[in-house]
Amino acid sequence: MFRFANIEILWLLLLIPVAVAAYVVMTYRKRRQLRELGDPVTVSRLMPDASHVRPVVKFSLCLVAFTLLVLAAARPQSGEKEETVKRQGIEVIIALDVSNSMLAEDVAPSRLDRAKQMLSKMIDQMVNDKVGLVVFAGDSYIQLPITCDYVSAKTFLNSITPDLIQTQGTAIGKAIQTSIMAFGSPESDAGRAIVIITDGENHEDEADKMAAKAHEQGIQVNVIGIGKPDGSPIPMPGTGNYFKDRSGQTVVSCLNEDMCRSIAKAGHGMYVRCDNTNTAMHALEKQLDQLGKAELQTTTYTNYNEQYQSFALIALLMLVVEFFILARTNQAFRRWNIFKQ
Repeated sequence: MFRFANIEILWLLLLIPVAVAAYVVMTYRKRRQLRELGDPVTVSRLMPDASHVRPVVKFSLCLVAFTLLVLAAARPQSGEKEETVKRQGIEVIIALDVSNSMLAEDVAPSRLDRAKQMLSKMIDQMVNDKVGLVVFAGDSYIQLPITCDYVSAKTFLNSITPDLIQTQGTAIGKAIQTSIMAFGSPESDAGRAIVIITDGENHEDEADKMAAKAHEQGIQVNVIGIGKPDGSPIPMPGTGNYFKDRSGQTVVSCLNEDMCRSIAKAGHGMYVRCDNTNTAMHALEKQLDQLGKAELQTTTYTNYNEQYQSFALIALLMLVVEFFILARTNQAFRRWNIFKQ
């Protein structure tokens, strides 16, 4: 496998066409000035040591050297080594509600965005734990299998929108069932927990039963309610309007705390309400810290071999060659005609 460790440095390559354009313009102006001095053939005889080829060669060498130095600075790497890393931690599946009601703005900037902000901070605090993502609305699916790759977890988290699931609703029971499947077969005695983030507008009756089933399998179910009990209208993205029901009335989504507490109780977990502070995140971290940690095995790919040395060495050779090429004809080597036009 080949990659660049500092891939953002490759943006410097955009300077190459700028440099070429500037060189072409300067060369054209220089030749036009020479033509203004008199007949080109006569002027050429007056400058027997002038060379039109050498400056082009020198510029080309500098351009190639610059390209190679940019590539070297971007740290090209190849190869990888598979390693099995053992850690002491827990396993957590985050089930995030992505129904349209999560677009309500009674929690700034919106219920869904606030949930993503909190989860991002929570993932940042993880060190040895495994984490997975499940998204749900009227249906549910695994967004990210359980992993220790926190960078991927945050990447997938940031990409979550209500458009991921076409079937609207809030099927929390299905989300719990999918989360149980996401854990797979137990490979250790590590504590396992499901963290459900929802406004609690449950549209089916199996949530309590599925939470109890999860507890029977040694999985704790925690619920974070997001929103306000008073409710808020649901904005329609890009329109400036709000969702309306069949009678034309504006739909108001309310946080169902009773439902959230019931699910958490059945799953022997904790319920906490999320607002614009970090209270919910701290409470959840404290709850998860009580779970038993055990040895977790994770396969990682590390030890990329640095390849920048080759690029840097070739660039250095290019610059050395450019340094020894004179801009005009060398009298000692005139008879060789290496750069004969």
